[in-house]
Amino acid sequence: MKLTKLPQAWNLENIFSGGSASEELKTYIMSIEEDVENAKENVQKCNPESHQQLADVVEEISRLSAKLHESGAFVGCLVAQDVKDKDALALRGKLEQISAKYHSVWTRFDEILTHVSDNDWKTILQYDQLYPYSFILSERRSHAVEKLSYDQESLINDLAVDGYHAWSNLYDMVVGKMNIPFEEDGEVKELSVGQLDNKLSSKDPEVRHRAFESYEKAWEEQEDFCAEALNHLAGFRLSTYEHRDWSSVLKEPLSINRMSQETLDTMWDVIVQHKNKFVKYLERKADMLGLEKLGWTDIDAPVGSTETKLSYDEAANFIIEQFNQYNPKMSEFSKGAFEKAWIEAEDRSGKRPGGFCTSFPNSKETRIFMTYSGTPSNVSTLAHELGHAYHQHVMDDLPYLNQNYAMNVAETASTYAEMVVSDAAVANAKTEDERLVLLEDKIQRSIAFFMNIHARFLFETRFYKEREQGLVSVSRLKELMEEAQKEAHCDALGEYHPYFWASKLHFYITDVPFYNFPYTFGYLFSAGIYAKAKEQGTAFEEKYIALLKDTGSMSVEELAEKHLGEDLTKPHFWKQAIQSAVQDVEEFLDLTK
Repeated sequence: MKLTKLPQAWNLENIFSGGSASEELKTYIMSIEEDVENAKENVQKCNPESHQQLADVVEEISRLSAKLHESGAFVGCLVAQDVKDKDALALRGKLEQISAKYHSVWTRFDEILTHVSDNDWKTILQYDQLYPYSFILSERRSHAVEKLSYDQESLINDLAVDGYHAWSNLYDMVVGKMNIPFEEDGEVKELSVGQLDNKLSSKDPEVRHRAFESYEKAWEEQEDFCAEALNHLAGFRLSTYEHRDWSSVLKEPLSINRMSQETLDTMWDVIVQHKNKFVKYLERKADMLGLEKLGWTDIDAPVGSTETKLSYDEAANFIIEQFNQYNPKMSEFSKGAFEKAWIEAEDRSGKRPGGFCTSFPNSKETRIFMTYSGTPSNVSTLAHELGHAYHQHVMDDLPYLNQNYAMNVAETASTYAEMVVSDAAVANAKTEDERLVLLEDKIQRSIAFFMNIHARFLFETRFYKEREQGLVSVSRLKELMEEAQKEAHCDALGEYHPYFWASKLHFYITDVPFYNFPYTFGYLFSAGIYAKAKEQGTAFEEKYIALLKDTGSMSVEELAEKHLGEDLTKPHFWKQAIQSAVQDVEEFLDLTK
């Protein structure tokens, strides 16, 4: 049965009723404060020689972690749906203060783990209540050895609230309040950053070029603030790394993503080796648009005379139908997410830009945020976020600490879901022109992962190198950005986006440094998984679920070896994974001879 008249605004009331004025939420947050103090006391008294005491503390911290995540996710949703919600912003500040104390509890606990000998550690992990957490606890123990003392790490956490995280929050607030004038249909409208961003991929070149001019001008007006924020965020990280005696700026992001430098280097090397094919696509597209070289906004410009648009209901039904081809359980889950109003898709001002999926571990629900306007890219985003939601869903019954998977594998389920839907869209095209439009939309994502994100990685790597010597000026930030974009796109463009460092939210996120390469990893890793799904059909579903369940308790190399029989430090897997994207380009070039 087709879904109709689906709600496009999410329902948060069953999580905590009353929004940012919720008394239920305030009581819940107060209980977390009490829990943090109790956990702090119990950790201080914990004797690691008592396996039961240690197990009790782990369970207590796990429950506390889930409660903090539940309230943080809710407040994050409130801020996203209305960036001017001052009460929600105040609650976020309160939770950040509590979170700092919570991290100090972990820091004290980690220190206790470092005092356990290797032989005793092996015995501890065999204890029934601790065995399920063996990977997480061993990981924390090894990381703790590389950090500072408890008092020093606690001080870092405390200072981060009004320093490190404050710069990130201030950036969010400033961007959320940006209203950019843009003339449309003879009327000047005040658009949010997210609304104007949608104009950058307009079919009308005049519209997207005017939008880009307005976009660049708006970021130029904020350049001093953005440079200040970015410099201080990087400065905080670098100072912390220096005190910990960490020599590489990539140590933390690689550790967070549970992957080796060797795997990262191999992935980028294989991508660079295949870039020539994608340059040919960029050159062909420029020729089709009557340009010598593509400009920045032309990369995402649609081709062909068919402007494919799907209503929200049509997109929902299409996604559910396509998921069912390989993953009936994912299809059924997604149907429920649409029907139960777990998705905020309404196109209105006041929302933050971008899209995300967040989970509520105690409620065992998820929520998806985006702004839907009917484009193929919007449909892909919707499928992408539903993939995230399903990933969390299959892990709901695992111990909470084992649900914390890294960003790179977090992008696996989402990108896999996106591939299923975009492949089906191309296959179901009614005309050759429509097929071309949808195929090109797929290739745009490959360009984003292999070139745009590579540019972000190159920029950030070089920016941090220069930041070690002192503050980096606005003019130098623009130079670094443009140089990275030229290198990553093999100098195939005629115009670049020097203010990208200011406009990209990912550079200002404090939870995960280097919020770039994990996307490309997830894209290619999921491409390899999708190839197996196409070979095996629904028979692959249970294997896929098993892989997702292990994402919170293995390194990516271990995950690939166990579930795919692949060595990620060698080129073989990556060369196979990139082939589907290469084939898309070859088909595009063939269709546009």
